[in-house]
Amino acid sequence: MKSPLAIVDVDRPDTWTKYRSGLCDGCAANCCTMPVEVKLPDLVRLGLVDPFEAQHEPAKQIAKRLTKAGLIEHFNFKNSIYTLARRASGDCLYLDAVTRRCTVYEKRPNTCRLHPQVGPRPGHCPYGAAARSK
Repeated sequence: MKSPLAIVDVDRPDTWTKYRSGLCDGCAANCCTMPVEVKLPDLVRLGLVDPFEAQHEPAKQIAKRLTKAGLIEHFNFKNSIYTLARRASGDCLYLDAVTRRCTVYEKRPNTCRLHPQVGPRPGHCPYGAAARSK
């Protein structure tokens, strides 16, 4: 049996915790340090791509613009999947560094909406207890 103080490694799903309701309330948002793969509709919802641009510009051009702006770090041409850029700390660009909460929650990508049901270890998450302020 794993110790409740076990170190969580986001790159090792065997260290993850089985998801249960309310788990996110006291979490340090470790899932928000993992690469986030998104599709064009996610980029439109986030306001990074205009709907007109999405319909009329080639995906490659959109990827080039977003990479130059520092908003994506990779584009998979074969599958038209964009990987959102992260801060130097590894955090998602949209994660508030102080509260450890998503700043675009209502507009978050499908990858985030479907976590932890979909991912490297479905039904589990890289839960880590949030630091308590004194």
